[in-house]
This record gives sequence, C-alpha cells and structure tokens, in this order.
Amino acid sequence: QVQLVESGGGLVQAGGSLRLSCATSGSIFSIAGMGWYRQAPGKQRELVAAITNGRNTNYADSVKGRFTISRDNAKNTVYLQMNSLKPEDTAVYYCNFVKPEAGKLVPRYGYWGQGTQVSVSS
Repeated sequence: QVQLVESGGGLVQAGGSLRLSCATSGSIFSIAGMGWYRQAPGKQRELVAAITNGRNTNYADSVKGRFTISRDNAKNTVYLQMNSLKPEDTAVYYCNFVKPEAGKLVPRYGYWGQGTQVSVSS
C-alpha cells in the first residue's frame, strides 16, 4: 500500500521560508496527481496546492504567489516551497495523491500520513 511521509516543517518568523518534502511509495506516483493539504486547530483540512503528472499546478487563493509545488518522479517525492510565510499559514501540512472528480481535486486515498507542523510567528 501507499506510504506518505512528510518532513521539513518547523518554526519560522513571518516573512520566512520553508521547504516541505513528501516521500511516497507506490508504483503509480509518476502518473498520479499530488497535493499538499493543511489543517489548523479547529479547522477543516484544505487543499493548498496540487500538481498533475504533466506538471500543471493549482493553488488556493490564500497561497498564490507565495507557495510553489513541484515533483521529482525519480524520487517519488513532491515538494512545497513556502515563501513569505504568514501566521495564518500555521498548520499541520499533509500530502496525498489527488484525482479529478466532478471538476474538483479530491484525495485518492482515505488515509493520511503523520504530517509536518509549520508554525509561523508574528
């Protein structure tokens, strides 16, 4: 079964940067879309960035111009470069495979990794 292992989180000041990594296992990586999600305490998990197998990208309005998603198929790894971080970016960040469904991107699997904590101080 697919494994999802997030890393790279930490504590930074507003305006700082972090680079998150998501290592996966599974033979479908190179042909699957990937996404980064985040969940703040008391809030729902939300999709913040996604990338298709063809390298097309989509971002939530809240992170456009600040975050960049990329992938390395040889390493079965997806990255999230986070710049100009704001306190409201504070959350646990998760990755997952994504697929199109009824015009939206949804998680391909119903389970999640442990996530990586991102904390941004003002």
